Amino acid sequence: MKKFVNDLIKYHHVTVYMAKSELKTEVAGSYLGWLWWILDPTLYMFVYGFIALIVFRASEPYFVSFVFIGLNVWNFFSHTVQASVKLVQQNSHIVSKVYIPKFCLILYKIYVNGFKLLITVSLVLVTMIAYKVHITPRVLYVIPSLLLLAIITFGISCILMHFGVYVEDLSNIVKVLLQLAFYISGIFFSLVKRVPAPYGQLLCTINPVAFIIDTIRKVALYATNPGWKVMILWFVISGILCVIGVKLLYKFENSYVKII
Repeated sequence: MKKFVNDLIKYHHVTVYMAKSELKTEVAGSYLGWLWWILDPTLYMFVYGFIALIVFRASEPYFVSFVFIGLNVWNFFSHTVQASVKLVQQNSHIVSKVYIPKFCLILYKIYVNGFKLLITVSLVLVTMIAYKVHITPRVLYVIPSLLLLAIITFGISCILMHFGVYVEDLSNIVKVLLQLAFYISGIFFSLVKRVPAPYGQLLCTINPVAFIIDTIRKVALYATNPGWKVMILWFVISGILCVIGVKLLYKFENSYVKII
């Protein structure tokens, strides 16, 4: 992994430049510009909030904050993972002309979606203030939770990007799997409360996104401690996924140009 660390430092400026370019491109020609990064999750929050409240009759304490946390975490994960499958093909003009470690393509997507996530976090804070949520020092546990989110997203995305070069239909398969994962991640309802025991808690344990969402809600809204044992376990699993993904990219990166 020494090569990975060296390349991470060496090509960091390239990754940041690519992220800035994509963010500028997204708002170019738009009347509202960067405001869409706030309006988009807000509008979706109202849609899913309506479904949860009216259709499923689910209601949680601090409901708007509850939904915003789930939606923002999910958007970061799903947008990055879905995009990762076709990243090599979409950047063929770069891959075929200059050398860049392929994991940098994942990192720049993480930077883009991470920047949007940080913006929407401000909306969560606004709703928490409106609800007069009692904020305690436990809210700082959000930091390791978001770090875990970034690491596991990176690991899964690296693996999917590699196989996406060889499997043409992988993008469609991932899209369907993400749709399934959306409904078992507790975006707008509590898995523990809505799914009969012990399956609700089991889903929160074996589904890393559900676990992260549940943890952030616990420490930010309800001032309770996270499940450290499960978090440490997922940090270990995420690290293993990252190692596998990065090694695959390094091993086969020279063959990608021949295929795309």
